[in-house]
Amino acid sequence: MPTESTDYRQMWSDLGLDLEAHDALLEVLGQGYQAVFLSQQNRPKGMEYFDFVMSEVHGLRVKELLDEKAAGRKVFGSFCVFVPEEIVKAADGTLVGLCTGADFAMDAVEEYLPRNTCALIKSAFGFKLGKVCPYIESVDLIIGENTCDGKKKAYETLDTIVPNLYVMDLPQVKNARGRELLKVEYMRFLRKVEELSGVTIDVARMKQGIARVNAKRAALHRLAALRAVAPAPISGLDALLINQVSFYDDTERFTQSVNAICDELDARVAAGEGVSPKGTPRILMSGCPMAVPNWKLPWVIESAGGVIVGEESCVGERGMRGLVSDEGETLEELISNIVDRYFDIDCAIFTPNTDRLGHVREMHESYAADGVIHYSLNFCQPYQMESYPVAQALQNEGVPVLRIETDYSPEDAEQLKTRVEAFLEMIQ
Repeated sequence: MPTESTDYRQMWSDLGLDLEAHDALLEVLGQGYQAVFLSQQNRPKGMEYFDFVMSEVHGLRVKELLDEKAAGRKVFGSFCVFVPEEIVKAADGTLVGLCTGADFAMDAVEEYLPRNTCALIKSAFGFKLGKVCPYIESVDLIIGENTCDGKKKAYETLDTIVPNLYVMDLPQVKNARGRELLKVEYMRFLRKVEELSGVTIDVARMKQGIARVNAKRAALHRLAALRAVAPAPISGLDALLINQVSFYDDTERFTQSVNAICDELDARVAAGEGVSPKGTPRILMSGCPMAVPNWKLPWVIESAGGVIVGEESCVGERGMRGLVSDEGETLEELISNIVDRYFDIDCAIFTPNTDRLGHVREMHESYAADGVIHYSLNFCQPYQMESYPVAQALQNEGVPVLRIETDYSPEDAEQLKTRVEAFLEMIQ
């Protein structure tokens, strides 16, 4: 993580960050990164690039975004994988993830939100109210999305705190009317991007945007396929980090770096080398997204002797599954292709959501997992409510499942480790 010696303090000050609070945040994150990631043994050499990105995630990467803005391009920030990056790329813009994944300024947050609000929503408010997220202060447009009820109502409040919020409506049911709503919303978003950027998006631009995002997702698909091999050639922690970096890094640079580490992992697989010995319990994680720096549960699982081989998560396979077809000669046809891809995302906001269970089954089999750990953030009602039927269905089929509800605090780490160790012992 960036250190106090990094020469970005004037940039942070110009963005309106609270420098003292920001220094404290970076110090804690740096210590956590050292303990969680840099302490691992036998890491692929290609992880050095992603370590560098994380070391500059509040520094050099933010400067790059500001340089893009100075050159006349627009930067968009989002909290959700339903925001179509292809449309942003078609206008020569950049889409970045906004800060969540840790508790910050909770006293201030609870002046705006109920105490029992989802941890992710409270975190997003905390980074803004605590003035420690350079991304939310850098973007030209913050894109919210009406997924769960908590977010819907929270955006009403966020709109009074930030000057540049745009909220996208999302369907709740997967039927013809739901698909049409998503198409209408994506067309409305395209017009907003054109208005803000001053760029008219035509067929050629849209196809270029689709190609750039497809290349990134194809690289992540390649990484995911390599994790299905036993022994696992990369730790779950490092694979999660790569997925997290995908929301921040330059698209082409990230794609090239993922393909480079996949070349290295190919060689490991050919040599029969892995990050853990044969017989290590292979775990599929399923449930809520894990944004930077939400590494607690994956660290608990792997430090307890398991290896995570896949994430059925928005920061994982759910978020990067599928490519967008570039077939079509009109902008409407290409938007329809984008809708086709995003409408397949099986977020827990949908009812019914049977496709998600099918994908969990599919991933458990294809990644040769020994068990599933279903992860829910405290007060995340959609995933908490889905955890029971998903677990019951899997257990009825003989798949071991551990359901965990937690938040971003480290206070329950030892308790979680005890439960995870018992689960790993049971499935060995």
